[in-house]
Amino acid sequence: MGDVEIVRLFLENCSHLDHTGAGSLTALHLSCLSGQLEVTQALAQRGANIEARDAVSYSPLHIACLYGNETVVEYLLSRGVDVNISGSVGDRPLHLAADRGDYKVVQLLLKKGARVRLQDEEGNTALHCCVRNGYLNILNLLLQPQYRNDAHIPNVYLDTPLHVACYEGWFECSKTLLTFGGSGLLLKENLWGETPLHAACTGGYCIDLVDFLLSQNSTSVNYQSPDGHTPLHSAAFHGHLKIVQLLLSHGADINLTARDRYVPFDKKEEQTPLMWAYDQGHDSIANILKHFRRPGMCDEYARGEYLSPLDTSYFPIPSPIGKLRTMIQEKIDVLHLRTLIPPHQHLSLAEIENLENIDSGSFGKVYKGRFNDKIVAVKRYRANMTYGKSDVEMFCREVSVHGSLDSPYIVKFVGACLQDPSQFAIVTEYVPGGSLFSTLHEQKRSIDTLTRFNIATDVARGMHYLHTLPQPIIHRDLNSHNILLSNDCRARVADFGESRFVRNIFEENMTKQPGNLRWMAPEVFTQCTQYSIKADVFSFGLCLWELLASELPFAHLKPAAAAADMAYK
Repeated sequence: MGDVEIVRLFLENCSHLDHTGAGSLTALHLSCLSGQLEVTQALAQRGANIEARDAVSYSPLHIACLYGNETVVEYLLSRGVDVNISGSVGDRPLHLAADRGDYKVVQLLLKKGARVRLQDEEGNTALHCCVRNGYLNILNLLLQPQYRNDAHIPNVYLDTPLHVACYEGWFECSKTLLTFGGSGLLLKENLWGETPLHAACTGGYCIDLVDFLLSQNSTSVNYQSPDGHTPLHSAAFHGHLKIVQLLLSHGADINLTARDRYVPFDKKEEQTPLMWAYDQGHDSIANILKHFRRPGMCDEYARGEYLSPLDTSYFPIPSPIGKLRTMIQEKIDVLHLRTLIPPHQHLSLAEIENLENIDSGSFGKVYKGRFNDKIVAVKRYRANMTYGKSDVEMFCREVSVHGSLDSPYIVKFVGACLQDPSQFAIVTEYVPGGSLFSTLHEQKRSIDTLTRFNIATDVARGMHYLHTLPQPIIHRDLNSHNILLSNDCRARVADFGESRFVRNIFEENMTKQPGNLRWMAPEVFTQCTQYSIKADVFSFGLCLWELLASELPFAHLKPAAAAADMAYK
């Protein structure tokens, strides 16, 4: 392509320079598309139409801007092409360059007189185009005083550039537009009655942006659009849990209602954010709104109360759509898990001989078995749906975490049974000495100081391994039940059913208290979403207390009271 001599040879014997091919593209369009400057020059010098149109009325300049061919753009502009030439839907070269994020091309167009306020058929200016993709450098260029831009220009949907930036979650672009356009932008409503705050809550991409908008004097967390919906409605409808929590912390009113503006007034149904979340199957949000309580209530354990006649018992969790969402997500998770686990770790319960039961819990049962002539422990899950989180979800998470671990201080993962949900199971090495809890409190064995030191060191090394992985892991349920001992009293950390990769810790619903309350860190007990590996360090400290004193932490208190005592005193 682009062999200039061959092109010139054809040009000497061709009088149809503007002949079109597929898509009504001329040779000049194609040379601009591929960035062939010399070919473009040769065609233009021989008289090719520099404003020829293709099937969507794009000129060669449109094509060069679309593909970011700077030298070709510069040459076409030097030939006097119309810098504001319009495509079939009113899109100018400046729209395309701004949307693509090509700073140098935007500069060239502006120097040649590109008009920044021109709108396409949807009413979008170059400002709308650049903030859609978060191009802050181009935004700053377009807002320079000499171009006399206007950040208040709406498109046909009445979205200002600030609306667009907020929907897409571009924090710095939003701050820049607000500085340029003033606080009046915060009160602009689009076709759906959404302000920029609504837009940020609808998009849900940047919690810091929502927090910033809430800090502005012109912004009200309970601003209602003409149909009555608030930012809390928007966040609840679209399933943005963290933003819902942020809005509630800023005083969002759960009782404000929205109405369908197209329904006659006497038939209007008032809808709270809870109803919007429930109808969309966002059960974790619906549950928070059902049980929401304001900080500072006299009874810190009391449920919040709706001031409207709404009875939250009408919204049993899981919701119908929530069930469907969970079922679909479970199937996706299981299929993905099968691709992550190596073939030799895909096991079948039929291959494992059941020797004896070891333990049972809400998740199912643990039994001792024999696999390939080795003694193993089998944790068998029940395929059971509970509120907001199924055993299938828990199983998939535990396999993905435990299956990634390899340390002598962690119970070894052998494999998992993945084919039939009714037979989901995790197979690990069998640790014959039982749990530290059993050793200390049931068998009441005497342990010498050196052995206690070895146990503490082994657990510390296991936790250090988890916390220093390339993708660190928080155990979230470290206690003496989950510290297993070998026959020679060396310790291994077990049970990763509540564990999380740190990278996911802020993306998931962390309002459910995981693990055993007696060993739980205060920030976990109080359902704080901002906790880290330090929560494990706290639990490890209580395990040390238990190991050295041979007594349960806060033995005089019940588990919930012990956790509350640590959290609130």
